[in-house]
This record gives sequence, structure tokens and C-alpha cells, in this order.
Amino acid sequence: MPLQSPWPVFSSQTYPQIRSHTALWLSRLRGEPPRLASLLGLPVPFPEAAAHVKAQLHELILGAIEALQTQSALPADLALPGFVIERTRSREHGDFACNAAMLLAKPARAKPRELAEKLVAALPANDLLAKVEIAGPGFINFFLAADANQSQVRRILEQGAGYGRNALGAGRTVGVEFVSANPTGPLHVGHGRNAALGDCVARLLEASGWNVKREFYYNDAGVQIANLAVSTQARARGLAPGDTGWPEDGYRGDYIADVAKAYLAGSSVTVEGHTVTGAKDAENLDAIRAFAVASLRHEQNLDLQAFGVGFDVYFLESSLYTDRKVEETVRELVAHGHTYEEGGALWLKTTDFGDDKDRVMRKSDGTYTYFVPDVAYHLSKWQRGYGKAITVLGSDHHGSLARVKAGLQALDAGIPKGYPDYLLYQMVTVMRGGEEVKISKRAGSYVTLRDLIDEVGRDATRYFLISRKGDSQLVFDIDLARSQTNDNPVYYIQYAHARVCSVLRQAGEKGFTLDQDNGLKQLARLDNEHEQVLLTELSRYPEVVEAAAANLEPHLLAVWLRELANAFHTYYNSHQFLVEDKDLRDARLALVVATRQVLRNGLDLLGLGAPESM
Repeated sequence: MPLQSPWPVFSSQTYPQIRSHTALWLSRLRGEPPRLASLLGLPVPFPEAAAHVKAQLHELILGAIEALQTQSALPADLALPGFVIERTRSREHGDFACNAAMLLAKPARAKPRELAEKLVAALPANDLLAKVEIAGPGFINFFLAADANQSQVRRILEQGAGYGRNALGAGRTVGVEFVSANPTGPLHVGHGRNAALGDCVARLLEASGWNVKREFYYNDAGVQIANLAVSTQARARGLAPGDTGWPEDGYRGDYIADVAKAYLAGSSVTVEGHTVTGAKDAENLDAIRAFAVASLRHEQNLDLQAFGVGFDVYFLESSLYTDRKVEETVRELVAHGHTYEEGGALWLKTTDFGDDKDRVMRKSDGTYTYFVPDVAYHLSKWQRGYGKAITVLGSDHHGSLARVKAGLQALDAGIPKGYPDYLLYQMVTVMRGGEEVKISKRAGSYVTLRDLIDEVGRDATRYFLISRKGDSQLVFDIDLARSQTNDNPVYYIQYAHARVCSVLRQAGEKGFTLDQDNGLKQLARLDNEHEQVLLTELSRYPEVVEAAAANLEPHLLAVWLRELANAFHTYYNSHQFLVEDKDLRDARLALVVATRQVLRNGLDLLGLGAPESM
């Protein structure tokens, strides 16, 4: 058998391809998008990270700008503006519109419309566009070629579960801290929204190339833990809420009685590898505290496991004190000259960093105010390599954010301004039968996350809790979440996936086998209105993932999935897939298989299942 060279054999026909790929790789080595191709007069090659249509259009505009700079039609030192490319509201104005010419006009000392004409003329050769028009004062409207969206079917089938993912994070580490509930009772529905938002943001960031660390910060020190201990002790002594001797601020839920009973029985609880056993002594408050905290941490972990949420790091607030991190942080703040003493208290000059007034760090009695351990904790995130940090918090914590950021800047530790990022969310109102549900027997005063999971299931609970932007009020309608109708969005989306699976089962029953290669060759047959709408929605998926991750807004994906499901259901109700025409059948089956893949990908990023039958 003759030896084969590991190097490709080039011919005159392959030379243009060599030049094109050379331009691409030179651009990659330079760390910039592939614009050298435009200078060589070649079609622009797009790397996988810039595969979606919007990114390709962005590269074409950059190529045109660079070409005009090379021709001295634009200043070589021109600072590139943050132009945007958006999908148009009406197809009459094309598929996408760009405002680059209007933003470049002033620094380039040119009229926007004339500059738009030059940019259009300088666009690199490409197969993406059918035509380009200039509208109004200088908008550039792009009309995609007929096969631009059809080619997404091929890309979807080739990339499978990887379709829609990108490398924007470049492997950098981001810490996402969420839930972080006090271990003083069962998780309530607000914690559930926090968990759903945090987990979905983490999934989206992973899909965008970030190295994600999920972190849970346990507030296991302070007044609330003390209340938990005395409440459990009161139950261990045989007291009930309302009895003489019951703690004034004691927790009243039935779960306290359960913890006390287990403690007196000598039960053991294991949390993160550490086992705590009940001492059976109703007067040993320290033992009661340790057992109660461990028991409720264990219960919270079980609830989160049922919710499909897990963590890489569990950080205890108490460790900040035992490891003397709070004191170290205070010493650093003093050493950097950002503190002063007044009235027997130690103050931080937070006004130097944008806060509306200076803040007390250490009170006159020697205790620290609550934002100081928060500064120490977020400093530890930076020291542990979290170049980016995101904290999911209820909107009621809004007032403390500025002072934490100011404290981090006052440390002069090289922490970026604005660190950490906060994702704030509003609380949830639970409704059943048109009336608000306010209490749970086990918790005593609120609806628990476990209540919702048991009532409507994990998937419906997760979807409903991230279906709106975090900072907006959310009404959780139990009746709607339980319904198996098209009005229930999660049912509607999952039913679209199940319908595709049903079509493929029917194809097998009728003796039809999808010839995928032939289907991909026949994509031009996908030319009716419903197919075009579905193809357009499929092409939007990478854009939606990118935007949802960048803006920390998983509801964008939740809303879009319903739009994709609607496009598929409309197509399903209007056309036959298992037709006798083999070429058309293969093309349509390739489209529905691609739809199934994208539905599955999107559902996975929200932590939802993709059922094959319903």
C-alpha cells in the first residue's frame, strides 16, 4: 500500500481556497476577525464562533470599514463605533438593518447616506446576501440570499448539541452565586426563582465558552441562626408556638418540630461530607444549633436536587470569621487610607467611590456592619480566580450593592470597577383558582419551592420562574402551569418536540427512511411561507443564546422557544411531511429533525426535559 502524504495536494482549482483559509488563519493569529480576505478580494470565511448570520453581517461591515481605510476613504485612526445589526420588523426593509454609517459619519466628516453608499460598495464578496439597500438617513438594509437560512439546517445537523454555542467566554472563569439562602427553613418560592435564574444563567454562560463555577453562600452566622437554635430548643422542650416561653422571634413552621424530634432521637445528618448527630439533650444549645443548621441545609440540598440545581462550591459565612478574613479585609482598608474614626466607630469613605454617603464598618461596640463580611467574601472570589462574578439577589438587597462595590475598590486590589455584577429579581405571587396562595403548613408562613415542584412538576416550575425578566413582578398561576393546553408555554414547547418525534416514528411505520444527505441537497424545496418562517426562527437561535448570556436574561430564550414552537406547530398543521415525493419528503424531514435538535438544545439550556411523547 503506497504511503500517503499528510499534506494536501494543491491544484489550480484549490488555490483560491488556500488563499481564503490563509486569510482566515492570519486573522486568527492576529487575534482579530477574518478581514484580510476582504483585502484579497475573496469571499469572507467565517470561523465557527462567528457562524450565525448576524455575526457574519457584522464581519462584512468591519471588512468594508477596513477596506475604506485602506483606500483612505476613511481615516486610518478612526475609532470604530459600537454599531448594531438588528433584525427588521418588516421584511419589506430586508432581513437585517445596520446603523454603522450614521455613527461613523461625524468622526469621518461625511454625510451618513453617502458613507452608507461607500460601505455597501466596499462590502467583501460573499454568498450571504441577495441585495443591499440604503434607507432613510443612512440605514443599511440587508436582504439575505434564498439559501442563507436554509444552510442553517445543514449547520444544525452537523453541529448537533453544539449548535448555538459560542466561544465568547474564551475559557475565562466566572463565579455565579445564587440561592444563598439562610439555613433556617425550607426554600420558599422566591428562592426558587433565584435558583432557576442562577442555574439558567450558568448554563447560558457555559454555552458561551465560560468556565462557570456555581457557588452557594451559606449565611450560617448571625441573629437568624440564633433564632433557629432557640426555636428548635423550645420544640425539644415540648413547647409550641403560642405557649408561654416560646421565643418572641421564633420560627413557627412544623419543620422546626421535625428537626427537634430528629435531634432528640439521636439521628444523624450528612452535609457535604460532614456528619452531625443529635445529642438528645434539650439544654445543649450549641449542639442543637449545629444539628438544626445541618438538617435544614440537607433539606435545602434535597429540594435543589429535585429542582435540577447543583453547586461546585459551598461557602460558609462563618469561615470568614474563623479564618479571620473579615479582620484582614478591614486592616487592608485601613492601610490604604480609605477609613476614618468618628463617634467611636470606624467608617469607610464609600463616597470616594460613588456611594451617596460614607458607611460605618465597625460599630462602637466592636461588631461589624453586615456589608463588611460581604466585601471580604467578594474579595475571596477575586482571589480564587473569578475574573467575573455574578450574584443573584432579591431586589430588596438593592441598597447594599453600592457599598460592597465601593469597599472592593477601596482595597486597591486590582478588582475591576463594577465588580461583581448583580442580577436582581422581584418576588413571586402564587395564584390558584384566581386567589393568592400565601402559606404552606410545613413552612408556616410562605409557599415552599417543594410545594410547587410537587404541585406542577419540575419543568413547569423552572420555566414559569424564568419566563419573565428578573426585575419584573411574576405571577405563578398554578392552574395554568398544570394545564395541558396550548396556553401553557412549557407544555406547548415540549409538545413541539414530542410532535417531531411522532412524525419520525410515523415515517418508520410507513417504511420511509430519512436520506439526510439527499434532504440537505434538496433544501431549496423548502420555499413555502411556513417553511421560511421556521427556517428564520432556527437561524435566530445562536443570536438568542448570545444575547441571553451577555445580558443575564434567560427569559429571552424562554420566550423565543415559544416562538419556535409556534412556528413549528403552524407548519405541522399546514403541511404533510410524509409525502410521496422523496426529495420533498427528505427536505422536510431534515427540517423537522433540525427543529427537534434546536428545541432540545434550548430546553437543555433552561434545564428542561425534551419528551419524545406526550
